[in-house]
Amino acid sequence: MQWDILSNGGMVQEMAHIANGREPGNCVSLLRVNSGNSSQSNMLILQESCTDASGSYVIYAPVDIVAMNVVLSGGDPDYVALLPSGFAILPDGSVGGGGGDGNDQEVVSSSSASGSCGSLLTVAFQILVDSVPTAKLSLGSVATVNSLIKCTVERIKAALACDVGGGAP
Repeated sequence: MQWDILSNGGMVQEMAHIANGREPGNCVSLLRVNSGNSSQSNMLILQESCTDASGSYVIYAPVDIVAMNVVLSGGDPDYVALLPSGFAILPDGSVGGGGGDGNDQEVVSSSSASGSCGSLLTVAFQILVDSVPTAKLSLGSVATVNSLIKCTVERIKAALACDVGGGAP
């Protein structure tokens, strides 16, 4: 979760892990952020991550710890407010040559020697800016959201660079 602004530099502890398929990274997790920020001490993060040949995604939502405890104790999950956010990373569709016969094509990763391939990153956020649905957005709110998007994209790029041997994402 080094890419996520919700962790805000705090230590992230995985409280629950439910596998989703055979790949170890494909799962639903319940995460606790241990940060110095007291306003985040009552927050958990519910996260689903998945990756396969077609791409990868991470979807997550902050969840109030009291509400999550009610659900885990058999309570009605319909009363838990979720504002999921997340991102998807898809290959750009470039193919590299295989054995020269055209039958062994494979998607080329962004770390290929040709450097001509990349990925498409789609980021989506749902943020409660004001509890009044008809309220107008302030310039400060817009600036905060722009900063959030920029920071998140930079953190995702940094995380990918670490995972592909330091190459440019």
